Amino acid sequence: MSMLREVREQLLAGDAEFRHLAEEHSRYEAQLEQIVKSPYLSSEDILLEAKLKKQKLRVKDEMERLVAQRSKSAHAY
Repeated sequence: MSMLREVREQLLAGDAEFRHLAEEHSRYEAQLEQIVKSPYLSSEDILLEAKLKKQKLRVKDEMERLVAQRSKSAHAY
């Protein structure tokens, strides 16, 4: 298992903030999947899709920040 994957697993198991972010990321992913399954996208759907993608990316960036922070502190020891 890679170091980053191990750090992510540790954070999922022991960090409530990271777990919350992961759940939020999964919710955005599920909503996006529902939107793209639709045979026709209204202008509202297109706007919602863009909004969800931005929110999902924001959450992913925050998760990666926490992983980097944990990795850095793990290397310090």
